[in-house]
Amino acid sequence: MAKAFVLINAETGSEKDVVGMVRALKNVKETYFVFGVYDVVAVVEAPTIDELRSTIHNAMRQVEGIRSTCTMIVIH
Repeated sequence: MAKAFVLINAETGSEKDVVGMVRALKNVKETYFVFGVYDVVAVVEAPTIDELRSTIHNAMRQVEGIRSTCTMIVIH
């Protein structure tokens, strides 16, 4: 199982919508509003690293209101 923490910067005022849309994506297990440099933290788990990459790059990064992401892949 591949796992990553994704830190998300959202457009001002779109944070609630971003959390809802990210939470609905396949392979997203947890989503949190946070204070600080980033607005949202998502935990993504997938059976393979390729599916993890696809979820983050092809689905999550296409969500309207996301300005940027920082992905931290978990090492076991």
